[in-house]
Amino acid sequence: MPWPSPIATTDVASAGLRVGWPSARDGQVWWTEDRPEEGGRTTIMHRAAGGAVRELLPVPWSARTRVHEYGGRPYTVTEDLLILFTHDADQRVHLLDGTPRPITPDDGARYADLHARGGRVWAVRESGGSSRSIVSLPVTGGAITEWVSGDGFYAAPALSPDGTHLAYVTWDHPRMPWNGTELRVLRLSDRATWTVAGGAEESVLFPQWRDDDHLYLLSDVSGWWNLYLTGRDSPGLVEVHRAAEEFAWPPWKLGWRPYEVLGDGRVAVLHGTGDLRLGILDPALGTLGDVGPGGGWDPALAADGSTLVGLRYDGTTPKTVTRIDLRSGAADGFRPGVLSLPGPGYLPTPRPVAFEGGSGRRIHAYLYAPTHPVARAAGPVPYVVFVHGGPTGHATCELDLEKAFFTSRGIGVLDLNYGGSSGYGRAYRDLLKGDWGVVDVEDTVAAAGWLSATGMADPARIAVRGGSAGGWTVMAACGTSDVFAGGVSYYGVSSLAPLAASTHDFESRYLEWLVDPALFTAREPLSHVDGVSCPMLLLQGLDDPVVPPEQSAAFADALTERGVPCTYLVFDGESHGFRRAETRTAALAAELAFYQQLFWQRRP
Repeated sequence: MPWPSPIATTDVASAGLRVGWPSARDGQVWWTEDRPEEGGRTTIMHRAAGGAVRELLPVPWSARTRVHEYGGRPYTVTEDLLILFTHDADQRVHLLDGTPRPITPDDGARYADLHARGGRVWAVRESGGSSRSIVSLPVTGGAITEWVSGDGFYAAPALSPDGTHLAYVTWDHPRMPWNGTELRVLRLSDRATWTVAGGAEESVLFPQWRDDDHLYLLSDVSGWWNLYLTGRDSPGLVEVHRAAEEFAWPPWKLGWRPYEVLGDGRVAVLHGTGDLRLGILDPALGTLGDVGPGGGWDPALAADGSTLVGLRYDGTTPKTVTRIDLRSGAADGFRPGVLSLPGPGYLPTPRPVAFEGGSGRRIHAYLYAPTHPVARAAGPVPYVVFVHGGPTGHATCELDLEKAFFTSRGIGVLDLNYGGSSGYGRAYRDLLKGDWGVVDVEDTVAAAGWLSATGMADPARIAVRGGSAGGWTVMAACGTSDVFAGGVSYYGVSSLAPLAASTHDFESRYLEWLVDPALFTAREPLSHVDGVSCPMLLLQGLDDPVVPPEQSAAFADALTERGVPCTYLVFDGESHGFRRAETRTAALAAELAFYQQLFWQRRP
């Protein structure tokens, strides 16, 4: 039977405040917090220079943008310390000055990547779900000026220090921003535009101005997202620092800042493989040295004089709003995403592991062994292979109370970064090109084999779970192999042609890069449902615009027709990624009950 654990489903569901998007100015700090117990509402928090913390957005206001459906940075702070934010309910930009009031029209447009400068707010605007532009308007409201339009997608608008030029990133279908982008510069006086970096096979991201005439940017031309410099009027990359490390994550969301140009000419950067560490790069000396207490960081930094604010985590620390004094290296973590933790004896320590798959590929993962202050396993234990979404995403070593929920009950977790995951260079990321449903499935099956071969896992008690693209891999792995005792899919993709026809614009052509359209039917999990012999649990939000509920329903119906044990749970009002505490509680309780039956009650 599972071990006794003090970590309840409600603890996990209510613990995830999901702190995000820090800003810093004049010794003050702002950030967002998702509130599962308030229906998934996102509020804005403020920490004064003296340390007092207060909430700025009362119920029912929620700062959340839905541009690209995945959203991004939903607010900005002006030079006068006013707050502008996109309100979830209507997607209009609001000025928070007492009671929030809208400053953009009620025309259905959505706004992200907000940046206030010189009395105006700049943003990426999305209209009709498929038309985008970069716009600006007065902070207090007024006529909207459209600066660039006509391309498929825009990101990272950055105004030059003298306010005369605008740098931005753009790309078109069928590319995603980690496949190929262009960095362009717009001269505001006459709207002349030119390209300074990037192309169809090079991903350039996150421009920031060094001065009026030069731009920093990240490019993967070397095979890794490294830092480069280019001239405003003279295209061409100058290498700032080369390393076999990533300096960013793929921009699924708009508004990330994985580095900051400091006032003394140095650059605060995030770098590493898998997780990103915080370092200070001195372009003049060519040196890069880490600062702070270590651990991983989200690619969302904010500089304020000699201090830096970001979101830090490690295997024993939840994602926490953290301020670093760059002179001393002292760290001040003052807002953790989990406010109450069990005793350390119940928390697993992630161990980075790598092993060889059946095709000879080196596969990366984080191992979380069962952990308990008293209980001990007698022999191999049950394990669950976690498969992340994306599929161009990745797992990190961040403390996750959900994993501790399982490991404290005697169930181990292997968090897999299969071939195609980000964090390990472009070649590793490109392994999924044309091979989604092959490479990810092979690596997931290989992970189960490795767990068995090491003697850590009971071969008869290994399950697999994943969400979104991870759900695709779960269903495909269960349909094409017999190594798993069961599978859990959260809003997973089961069929490609219907998904291509119904999903949102941002990744509607992504499927063509992942799978040749001629192979859609042959590759999709629904075509392999006859090979599924293990029980499955499918969970789905009914308001999901990314992976519509028909995807999970079709797979569940096919299993039911064959008599394969299948539980299909739907949640009204939930989108892509469950946000409400009651939903997360119910889903986790169902998942635990599923594993209890698989690992203990069904054993011969």
